[in-house]
Amino acid sequence: MLEIEDLFVNYGAIAALHGISLKVPQGEIVTLIGANGAGKTTLLRAISGLIKSKRGGIRYGGNSIASLPAHEIVRLGIAQVPEGRMIFANLTVRENLRMGAYLRKDTSAMQADLAYVFGIFPRLQERLAQVAGTLSGGEQQMLAIGRALMANPKFLMLDEPSLGIAPLLVKLIFEKIVEINRERGITVLLVEQNANLALQVSRYAYVLETGRIILQDTSSALRQNPEVKRAYLGG
Repeated sequence: MLEIEDLFVNYGAIAALHGISLKVPQGEIVTLIGANGAGKTTLLRAISGLIKSKRGGIRYGGNSIASLPAHEIVRLGIAQVPEGRMIFANLTVRENLRMGAYLRKDTSAMQADLAYVFGIFPRLQERLAQVAGTLSGGEQQMLAIGRALMANPKFLMLDEPSLGIAPLLVKLIFEKIVEINRERGITVLLVEQNANLALQVSRYAYVLETGRIILQDTSSALRQNPEVKRAYLGG
């Protein structure tokens, strides 16, 4: 569904990605793991059109999207849940969810998607009129995912969904990611520092280090890889 080929991205004179190539098959959950500064967020931002690549290919459904503006990429069915959630803190939960659907005109389908979001995250329905900045970290993450789902994506990218969230809510969030993938058929590209959890829910994974892919394999194989165990799994 998504194919990256020999992608290079710079921040000014600083090279952030060095020839990244990867594939995300339709209907799968694929994980990117790596330390801070490895280039994971940069890769997601390049896919989303928020930063432009120096060279290389980004194809979605077989078509190049490397030169498209971010809103056109959203319109194609790609949505991102950013690191740190980046909700609109001064808006209510309802207003945040409406912002996720800002490109849409299909009112009845939007209402169905809103009902789906409330089905997987009932807490959001309970807090519809609450200002989003007053939610807990876990609730804000639910809202960020719900907002992305309101764009009716076919391809969902999540950047560090466990960051700053209590362990019990982390487990819930990951259960919901799997549920969204299975029930809605949404393809997921997951960036996550909790490598053990990320490798449990995904089928295939890539390991990034200083802007390069150093390992790639099935998630189950990487969980048994001595190098991955030592560096990311505490073993």
